[in-house]
Amino acid sequence: MDFTFTEDQQAFRDSVSRFLMVEAAPEKLREIWQTDAGRSPVMRAKMAHQGLTALSVPEAHGGLGLGDIDWALMTQELGYFAIPDSLADSAYLASGLLASLPDGDLLRQTWMPRIVDGSGRIAVGHPVNPWVADAHLADLLLLCVQGAEGCRWHALQRSEVQVQPVTSIDASRRLAEVSWEPAETSVVAEGALAQRLADELLDRAALGTAGQLIGLAQRMLDLTVDYAAQRKQFGKPIGSFQAVKHHLADVVTQIEFAKPVLYRAACAMEEPAAQRSVRVSHAKLACAEAAWLAARKGIQVHGAMGYTWEVDLQMFMKRAWVLDAAWGDRAFHKARLADGLLADGAPLGPGATFHR
Repeated sequence: MDFTFTEDQQAFRDSVSRFLMVEAAPEKLREIWQTDAGRSPVMRAKMAHQGLTALSVPEAHGGLGLGDIDWALMTQELGYFAIPDSLADSAYLASGLLASLPDGDLLRQTWMPRIVDGSGRIAVGHPVNPWVADAHLADLLLLCVQGAEGCRWHALQRSEVQVQPVTSIDASRRLAEVSWEPAETSVVAEGALAQRLADELLDRAALGTAGQLIGLAQRMLDLTVDYAAQRKQFGKPIGSFQAVKHHLADVVTQIEFAKPVLYRAACAMEEPAAQRSVRVSHAKLACAEAAWLAARKGIQVHGAMGYTWEVDLQMFMKRAWVLDAAWGDRAFHKARLADGLLADGAPLGPGATFHR
């Protein structure tokens, strides 16, 4: 399988990186976090102007019509710069869900253009996540309910729900417990269609989280390398010490091993692959491990000061910790991976056999 990205994909990724380097500098992020909403309308408008909100929206609705492989690059950039905004929830998850609704669906026709121009914030709720991100600012909430009658998707306006804030260790996260009364009038999908949408959304969300974790791991590595080059002991930069080099080399290796797993999972999302969920869970686990290792080694190199508010490392480290448990924690994805690999008829590779 060819994991080479096209020149256009790489050029767009580089353009986004340059944009976020200016607009999402750590000092700006801290200012945004300390506001009541925790979000910047100005930054959101600029991201829409850059086309980030239109990535997944079909061209028929004014979007770019890009897919999961393109987002595998974009989510890394969102993670690298720790973007304090639920951009991916609206532009990636919600647009994918709406695009799977029948042609001519009123909800799809109404909200797709609003995603493109950035005027519509959509929060997404799923049974695997007990809290909904950015529900306090959402114009529309798409909430999945698993009940005795099966899976159902509901679409609700912000005024139709009650939002109770939930504190996170990551100052950039705005989580909430959402309370509401399900009604027949709010149902947008049920039965087999609703279950398929829920399964696809879970895989897509886990994949997007995995991409952000890789971006976070790379940012923590870069910060640690920079610190090791400047911090001196015994008259030498600590980066010249062999023990520090080994720490950083371990992180590089983990990141490089996780990237192809992420890209293979992104390919599986765009294909009718029977092992899609297995690929995604593998990617989530591999990328989470890379991010945790980058955080642990970064703290070791920085010392205890790496956890303090004044040091940038803690911003990315705390984000990695919370994303590790988002859209399925490690136990959840290990169980899915085991079920998929040990199932009868699961592909184990050329010539491989397995006896239960």
